[in-house]
Amino acid sequence: MQANSSANKSLQAECPDYQPIHHLHLVVYSVVLAAGLPLNALALWVFLRALRVHSVVCVYMCNLAASDLLFTLSLPLRLSYYARHYWPFPDFLCQLAGAVFQMNMYGSCIFLTLINVDRYAAIVHPLRLRHLRRPRVARLLCLGVWALILVFAVPIILAHQPSSCARDGRDVFLCFESFSDKLWKGSLLPLLLLAEALGFLLPLAAVVYSSGRVFWTLARPDATRSQRRRKTVRLLLASLVIFLLCFVPYNVTLAVYGLLRGEVVSASSEARKKVRGVLMVTVLLAGANCVLDPLVYYFSAEGFRNTLRGLSAPLRGRTLAANGAQEALAEPLTETAQASTLTAASQGKLRPSDPRSSFTPSHEDSSF
Repeated sequence: MQANSSANKSLQAECPDYQPIHHLHLVVYSVVLAAGLPLNALALWVFLRALRVHSVVCVYMCNLAASDLLFTLSLPLRLSYYARHYWPFPDFLCQLAGAVFQMNMYGSCIFLTLINVDRYAAIVHPLRLRHLRRPRVARLLCLGVWALILVFAVPIILAHQPSSCARDGRDVFLCFESFSDKLWKGSLLPLLLLAEALGFLLPLAAVVYSSGRVFWTLARPDATRSQRRRKTVRLLLASLVIFLLCFVPYNVTLAVYGLLRGEVVSASSEARKKVRGVLMVTVLLAGANCVLDPLVYYFSAEGFRNTLRGLSAPLRGRTLAANGAQEALAEPLTETAQASTLTAASQGKLRPSDPRSSFTPSHEDSSF
């Protein structure tokens, strides 16, 4: 019995030396946890308690904050793994942590897309698509997104099985980097390509198209010039930056790496190692999205920004700021816009609006 046990240990492969990349992940994810946890917890509190999530954009932003908060809560497991260089917890926690990362990435892509599509509907087709811009419809769409990413989480959980290897004369387990060649050549690659198509490529195409149409509409000479226009531009630009910085590098590299590991594209082992090294860096960019997303809330949602400012005031001031934020969200026009409209009307300069280029504010839009 002892001889057989010794023989099995001797056949166990030596663990690869991932310590340098583990140190990098340990530093970056520590920063993401320290910044992302309080920022997203505060954002979720503002949306649920102060703003009451009664506008379409707030519904999407609230779900985005919940997705980011879920990922940051799983980071202590990753940090422990990168500090020890082996997985010390039960297998299901490795599977859960791996699935939460994928859920956050694809969920963030889709929720950012819904925010952009909502701006597209409000500005490019304000009358034709107004029936889609209701809080009830937004909640149903978000529920569908959560159902979709949960369905895809099931095979991801099954794939994230820890693998064992030998280190310093004893068996240890690796997580997040343990996919075998057999798994890549089997069901993992088709699953990856399907998730990339539904969770990344389609949202990216929708974001680029909707943002381009909105920018083109706002650039027309007959477009309304207002502070709300500048906020809309900031929101769309922030979403594009997050997509291009966080999601594009990782997903492109992941697709290339999957094709190499699945031997769909032939390459040397040295080339695969280089692509894997790039993948290990770009995955940090994907994880950093939960720190950048709160910037979208702060710079794009006026009610959110006013509520945060009220948090630094005394208790009475905080209550007044929260009430003021809710009232601001219910106002269809700002005082500046109303004054401009009255001035233009008194001068007889108003003209019939064109539904195709109409930029009329609505209750949902006043959250900006």
